[in-house]
Amino acid sequence: MRAEIQTIVADIEKSLDLLAQRMNWETAEFRLEEFNARVEDPNLWDDPAAAQKLMRDRQSLVDAMDTYKSIRQDLQDSVELIELGEMEEDAEVVKDAEDTLKALKEKAAQKELEALLDGETDPNDAFLEIKAGAGGTEACDWASMLARMYVRWAESRGFSVELQEEQAGAEAGIKSATYQIKGHNAYGWLKSESGTHRLVRISPFGKGTRETSFAAVGAYPVIDDNIEIEVNPADIRIDTYRSSGAGGQHVNTTDSAVRITHEPTGIVVTSSEKSQHQNRDIAMKALKSRLYQLELDRRNAEVNALHEAKGDAGWGNQIRSYVMQPYQMVKDLRTNHETADTKGVLDGDLDGFMAATLAMKVAGKSRADAQGED
Repeated sequence: MRAEIQTIVADIEKSLDLLAQRMNWETAEFRLEEFNARVEDPNLWDDPAAAQKLMRDRQSLVDAMDTYKSIRQDLQDSVELIELGEMEEDAEVVKDAEDTLKALKEKAAQKELEALLDGETDPNDAFLEIKAGAGGTEACDWASMLARMYVRWAESRGFSVELQEEQAGAEAGIKSATYQIKGHNAYGWLKSESGTHRLVRISPFGKGTRETSFAAVGAYPVIDDNIEIEVNPADIRIDTYRSSGAGGQHVNTTDSAVRITHEPTGIVVTSSEKSQHQNRDIAMKALKSRLYQLELDRRNAEVNALHEAKGDAGWGNQIRSYVMQPYQMVKDLRTNHETADTKGVLDGDLDGFMAATLAMKVAGKSRADAQGED
């Protein structure tokens, strides 16, 4: 077997080891038997919320086990075919099996990443907020570039994107925008993007100078109806006004907009895409999402550190730098993951950065640990 193929086999084995570790393979069959016994309980649906959670948990375990078994079997079959083809000197059989292994490596790597998304709200849809920071018009333009980047990333994954609110910049770009990203594990992927993003480039606005701009990104899970979040009507202020977003491709605009301010926390959410009644419902969902995130932050120090890292959109708080001049480089300052393909990243190729952050969190490493390994 060629050295290249041996390396591919080793990579697949490594992915399988992680999948087995994440689902605790040694006890998986036993846990599935327990799930099956509970599903047969005639009183299961007396508590619909608990029953639905049980069914989701069971299905997640079944999917994980089936994936592991399928990849393991495909690996074994391909290796045996290669060995057989080499014995019989059948180059076509060997090539077909090697091609299968290469595709299997990509599948295993993708499943390995998905296995990292096991947080309580990782499977949920996400609200994504983007706000221009220090840098004036440059920062507003940078915020619009980030919005485009995330929309392209979401669309490449087959997620749907709905613009909830947008405030245009005075001269160019946007001051802020909020999107709802709908798709399985949308929040699990996007949560690693919360923080300040820094851009270094030659100004496109006639200055010809090298400028540094900042924008803040925040990701929050969309909370389903099974999670109760109490909002005291006395704690909120609801304002209606005429929307004035810039609009654009895939963007529907209306004359009606709703802004809800949660007085105790200072959280402000808006929606200006649909009717006033729909906007109120959407804004309340966004508010509950933010309040739920605050509760998660209090309960989970790791999540709290992640979202507090967003900080003010300026010097000293950035999680990622995008340098376009004097050289091309995008570097995540938490994991040291980097690439010279700035165009690809700005066109939505973010999986490598998201995966690196997820892997660091799962390994229990801090930002300082990752930087110390550089």
